[in-house]
Amino acid sequence: MISYNYETEFELSNEAAFSYWISKVIESEKKKEGEINYIFCDDNYLLEINQQYLDHDTLTDIISFDYSVGNELHGDIFISIERVRENAEDFKVSFDDELKRVMIHGVLHYCGYKDKTESDEQLMRSKEDEKIIMFHVEH
Repeated sequence: MISYNYETEFELSNEAAFSYWISKVIESEKKKEGEINYIFCDDNYLLEINQQYLDHDTLTDIISFDYSVGNELHGDIFISIERVRENAEDFKVSFDDELKRVMIHGVLHYCGYKDKTESDEQLMRSKEDEKIIMFHVEH
């Protein structure tokens, strides 16, 4: 089950469409959907999590905690809406596209994709692009 929590003045316009898409992405990776919680927040909220749990003192757009068991995906995905907005401007893409990229990025980590090396990052970007296209499929 996919759930959405809002710790900032933002709300997804169509939670059902996002949930359907995320479920299809999980299925396309031959995984099972467990409990995935999205928490939309601001920079300060995410910075506190970054400092407290990861010992990083930097702003970031996403932090995901993976509680997956075998092939069943479980986790908490924290997303800073402020970072997503700023990154969308920096990368000259729409806010919606950047939000989808960040949302699916967390799920792809649960599927086993990494982004620490240049080659891992290239694969992650290509997977993000592939999965974003799936959002536009008729439901």
